[in-house]
Amino acid sequence: MAARLTARTGPAAILALAALLGALLTSPARGAVPPAPGWDLQWSDDFTGAAGSPPSAANWQIDLGHGYPGGPANWGTGEIQTYTDSPANLGLDGGGNLRITPQRDAAGNWTSARIETRRADFKAPAGGVLRIESRIQMPNVTGEAALGYWPAFWALGSPYRGNYWNWPGIGEFDVMENVNGINSVWGVLHCGVSPGGPCDENNGIGASRACPGATCQSAFHTYRFEWDRSVSPNQLRWYVDDQLFHTVAENRVDATTWANMTGHAGYFLLLNVAMGGAFPNGVAGHATPTAATVPGRSMLVDYVAIWTRGGGSTEPPGESATLYLREGGGLGTAGGSATTVTVASAGGANHDGTPYQPQTYLASGVTGAYNGGSTAFDLFVDAGGTVACGQQLRVSYDRTGDGTWDRVETYHYFATDPLPGYEHYTEGRGLASATGTHGDLSGGRVRVEVWSAIGNGPSTLGTGNQSSIRIPYDVG
Repeated sequence: MAARLTARTGPAAILALAALLGALLTSPARGAVPPAPGWDLQWSDDFTGAAGSPPSAANWQIDLGHGYPGGPANWGTGEIQTYTDSPANLGLDGGGNLRITPQRDAAGNWTSARIETRRADFKAPAGGVLRIESRIQMPNVTGEAALGYWPAFWALGSPYRGNYWNWPGIGEFDVMENVNGINSVWGVLHCGVSPGGPCDENNGIGASRACPGATCQSAFHTYRFEWDRSVSPNQLRWYVDDQLFHTVAENRVDATTWANMTGHAGYFLLLNVAMGGAFPNGVAGHATPTAATVPGRSMLVDYVAIWTRGGGSTEPPGESATLYLREGGGLGTAGGSATTVTVASAGGANHDGTPYQPQTYLASGVTGAYNGGSTAFDLFVDAGGTVACGQQLRVSYDRTGDGTWDRVETYHYFATDPLPGYEHYTEGRGLASATGTHGDLSGGRVRVEVWSAIGNGPSTLGTGNQSSIRIPYDVG
């Protein structure tokens, strides 16, 4: 077609046609999450907003630095970049896309960005299917210039938050990975133990294929993962542009391994572009990035969406119930939209172990059998720039609703850092004290109290879909 046009017109027409073809090939943002007939949309973000603005703080939290606090160095993968929240690394492009861009400074230091969903309860309903999907254009760079680029769209099991050393047992679903600008998408399951184990860690159980049609780097493609609990054995499936390229069945691993990665509250999603690390280095056969690697090539994300199909509650019978701290002081199985409340300052006093002007959340009329487990929770808290603040949580169980708290658990307070941004306060801080015993709930009550144990400034507690508690009761 171009040869014919050359004979009839001049270079300007050729350039115009090339621009048109390029625009068609890359298929810019659609502006909305596409419909998925037969599926129920549970959560989504289509990244609309002004150019340079950060992604929605209600939906996403931004990871910073070289690792989680107390977690493995270099995010456990050997990647070399520093993650930042700078608009140079992370922001909306104004055209309906999220842009994650690795950069290199004059001294050769790399920066990039990594974000994760605030929600960590994405899970296939009992007897149904979970669908995780995103439309992404990988960084448009190939060859020597691409060495070290490692874009990814993936999910981690919720128990990882606040622990950071229980990988891979809690499960990891890599919906899309790519390294070194190769025209290929990898889909990988990580589980079990490391090294070795049923998932051959640190490799995982994976497969790869070239992107259909245009290359992964030159155009948007749709990457999808399905967790299917409607079939026996259950299945995990990976797709690119609706083409299935990888399947892992439940009987591929032992029952304990499968239960460890599927029996918890669910998963949170991540988007990032790493530089260097074990995967790109291994594929290249040497350390990456190199002097030939070019900075400034962005991964573009049009939308991220979660659907379910069929089944019943996402909390099937025989599993502990997850309750969300909801606006107005309720505890419920549905979190609703993200909201916040202020946790009062401790006023410079020490209130360790004793609630002081707490934010209180209550669920009544709860019936369920005690399953022998223990309380778990994940609270999003932020003390801003105030130093030496510590939030504390107490959970109380009234088994019959008669006004007597039969089991009371107080957890060690969580010392937040003096930097803006939410942090995770989890049961990993440890139990400070406990009185009474668990037993079956029959029209009972569950109470959660959050207060400042120490410090001289207020804190913010994320509510709605942001903070949750998992009680050791089968309520299905």
